[in-house]
Amino acid sequence: MNGGTTAGGGTARVGVVLVSHSARVAESVAELASELAGGGAKDAPVAAAGGGPDGGTGTSAELIAAAAHSVDAGAGVAVLADLGSAVLTVKALLAEGGELPTGTRLVDAPFVEGAVAAVVTASAGGDLDAVAAAAGEAYGYRKE
Repeated sequence: MNGGTTAGGGTARVGVVLVSHSARVAESVAELASELAGGGAKDAPVAAAGGGPDGGTGTSAELIAAAAHSVDAGAGVAVLADLGSAVLTVKALLAEGGELPTGTRLVDAPFVEGAVAAVVTASAGGDLDAVAAAAGEAYGYRKE
């Protein structure tokens, strides 16, 4: 399944936002996922929203909202979060409404493996359901 079309006639891709308590972790995972998807932001828009508003450890609703808007191309935005308060912050933004683009979804997935699966699927033109499913399936990746 593909995303919608953009005003220029191209296919809109699902955007992916990675929310971590650490800006460096979010940025590194976004870079890794983008590289493994084989191309980068033009194929699958991905943005990091890491750290608190002061740049330290934490989460920031403002950074999450800005990241979601930066990758929104009209096909939906999949948000993956690392730990407790990051998840709670995304849930609060979704519950409030109006802060995040329409079609934003919190995805239940492991952070690194799920991010890679989400970005790869988005870059292949998967719709939001496919991106969320691929990310969630990463829970089944066995390492033994």
